[in-house]
Amino acid sequence: MAEAGGPGAAGGIRVGVEDALTLLASPLGGMDAADLRRLGRALREEERTAGVAVPRPSDVLIAEAVAQPERLVAHDLSYARGARRVGALLRAARDTLADGGTAEDALWALWNGTPWAARLERAALRGGAAGRNADRDLDAVCALFETAARAEERTGGRGALNLLEELSAHDIAADTLGGRTVRPDAVQLMTAHRAKGLEWRLVVVAGVQEGVWPDLRRRGSLLEADRIGRDGIAPPLGQGALLAEERRLFYVAATRAGERLLVTAVKSAVDDGDQPSRFLTELGVEPQDVTHRPRRPLAVSALVAELRATTVDPAVSPALREAAARRLARLAALTDDGHPLVPAAHPDRWWGLYEPTASAVPLRDRDQPVALSGSALDQLANTCALQWFLGREVKAEPSATAAQGFGNVVHVLADEVASGRAPADLDVLMARLDSVWDALAFDAPWKSRQEKDNARAALERFLRWHVMERGRTPVATEHDFDVTLAAGEARIRIRGSMDRVETDAQGAAYVVDFKTGRSKPTAAEVAHHPQLAVYQLAVREGAVDPLFGGQPPAAGGAELVQLRLGATRREGGGTLPAVQRQEPLEGEWAEELLATAAGRVLDERFTPAAGQHCTHCAFRAACTARPEGRHVVE
Repeated sequence: MAEAGGPGAAGGIRVGVEDALTLLASPLGGMDAADLRRLGRALREEERTAGVAVPRPSDVLIAEAVAQPERLVAHDLSYARGARRVGALLRAARDTLADGGTAEDALWALWNGTPWAARLERAALRGGAAGRNADRDLDAVCALFETAARAEERTGGRGALNLLEELSAHDIAADTLGGRTVRPDAVQLMTAHRAKGLEWRLVVVAGVQEGVWPDLRRRGSLLEADRIGRDGIAPPLGQGALLAEERRLFYVAATRAGERLLVTAVKSAVDDGDQPSRFLTELGVEPQDVTHRPRRPLAVSALVAELRATTVDPAVSPALREAAARRLARLAALTDDGHPLVPAAHPDRWWGLYEPTASAVPLRDRDQPVALSGSALDQLANTCALQWFLGREVKAEPSATAAQGFGNVVHVLADEVASGRAPADLDVLMARLDSVWDALAFDAPWKSRQEKDNARAALERFLRWHVMERGRTPVATEHDFDVTLAAGEARIRIRGSMDRVETDAQGAAYVVDFKTGRSKPTAAEVAHHPQLAVYQLAVREGAVDPLFGGQPPAAGGAELVQLRLGATRREGGGTLPAVQRQEPLEGEWAEELLATAAGRVLDERFTPAAGQHCTHCAFRAACTARPEGRHVVE
């Protein structure tokens, strides 16, 4: 609950993290989980742009933004509208309390500043089940105002604090579902276990498929606590016992019907597809095959899809196409507080109806160099040009993940050791790691602990690799480079940062790139690794000459040092990182790779390509190379 304090309740309102998220998801904010995720990512990106290497968790940033709504002015209303509304409401309530207003006045500012009141009023006037729910909600709001008035009459001069104490003293059932009454015009949805002892006139048992019912998989929890009894640990149930238990459960579900029982299943045309359960033959009634599609879709999205398909189908009559268009128009006209209820019904929201647009003026000046990095080169030439365009050019790539934060932290600590700013001591590095680790957002506490152990192992491998005798000495760490070279008909500007530059007794230059991923490329992929090739091209073009007295050094090659992955036993064992070496460049394959990538950028054609990189791509749902993306335009 939000806190209110100060003499006369003028101390303001402080909103905690959980309070902020609850308010945003309530009718006051009207935000769903997707809106909260988008807002959190935007706020983390904003903090990262401000120079914070590891942004704070999203929920903390959202709570701060709600307390300071002016921070949300620059954000897109499509996901920040609810947060701005809640922030403005809290500020109005805070100002009311600061000006000497009562808790009842602050509540009125909150209530009167939202469209929730108008929605409840309209629902109550319409009547029906929704109207009865709205009546109950309005009664609850009135009771809240009465409680606020009573709290204000109490002595002590603490204003809104009296209201908080009054509400905290109420005995409110924690399980809001337990005492909920069932409306007579509602459908109850429950499991067979929950249905024991109950009865209805009509019961539908859906999805009675073989492999689902009966489900003959082993029962129990991870620790199998259900096997613990008075006589010790019971043996697991066999297949026969599981089948008998499933049959009894099916009997329970079927006998809940007082007048009519409907059992449904799906039968696939192929033998290895979905098949009806063996229990269907035990009902004593011959199953009826229904081979046709339902007459009408049961979901709004499916209905809109059928109507849209009908309006453009040349095989149907003009009268039917016109009728479908009229129904779409009726759906598109439905609004709630000015917002469309079925936006997909309007033709302006239909994808795939327009030809691709083209600009008469090129987006890039062909006389200027094309700026590329090693990772961009890999995406453009080897994996997916569309992924590069959407992520780098459109800036639509999501915020950094916990795995990226893991890599950033390990890279920073490795750089501090190599540059001499921190000693090569694991305890010192772990202390530095502890100071920033909680800022990384992990899905669960156990995941955070697991990744912290992985980070410790990675740092330990780095320290062993750093101090071991390899016949080289470090020359620079985090060395920035910016060189321009010709590749084909284009000039290419390659920029980046080398994790480490080393030299040997003969004065050759070696570039080391630290990796913290869970997988590594094959030996063949390393031989033509684009990022290592970019480093070597930069060395060839003089990027490290200042580190070698202004003279171009001999090429020694480049290496990937896999800090998360241990070396093989032949290479020293798992206490050392796996090292993958790329020999000095030979031939013109690197320049050809650059020319291919630059040509795709200048031609402005970014064709998608499917592959293993799709697994972690953020744009699969809109990619025509993926089944889940093709339905958007087909």
